[in-house]
Amino acid sequence: MNKLLVVATIAVASVSFAQKKDTKAPEAAKEAPAAAPKDIVDTAVAAGSFKTLATALTEAGLIDTLKGAGPFTVFAPTDCAFAALDPATLEAALADPTGLLTTVLGFHVIPERLSAADLAGMTELTTFTGEVLMVSVEGDAITVNGTTMVVVGEIQTANATVYLVDSVMLPPSVTG
Repeated sequence: MNKLLVVATIAVASVSFAQKKDTKAPEAAKEAPAAAPKDIVDTAVAAGSFKTLATALTEAGLIDTLKGAGPFTVFAPTDCAFAALDPATLEAALADPTGLLTTVLGFHVIPERLSAADLAGMTELTTFTGEVLMVSVEGDAITVNGTTMVVVGEIQTANATVYLVDSVMLPPSVTG
């Protein structure tokens, strides 16, 4: 778990932008515009802890969707979360990129930007695939899909609010 928190901290740091001003430069040059924040896909790739997620998104053909304007809320499983998934389930999902894989990935995406305060007032979220994702907030703890814990919340990207989660969630349409 500590390793996941370190990775999550790196992910948060990857979306922070600091500018160093040159004190010898003319005043106009000192006010160079800040770099635009990265979208959810570029943020995940830059963090380096979402290689399996990035591969899955590519295989499912969802990169362009998640690079779009959004807004989105994404419950993003890290590589550690994918490693804990039953290998047969992961293999089956990767073998069916436009079916099972898209369904599983879409279950992690809400087609609106939600803060932790927003989530605190909700019990159900409608996912990208139209399925219902249960959410529970008690104090600072956010639980989704009954047992999945948010380990780092409210990472802001250009088009999404991201919550790092400790497991890959399988939707009811998959689990029966």
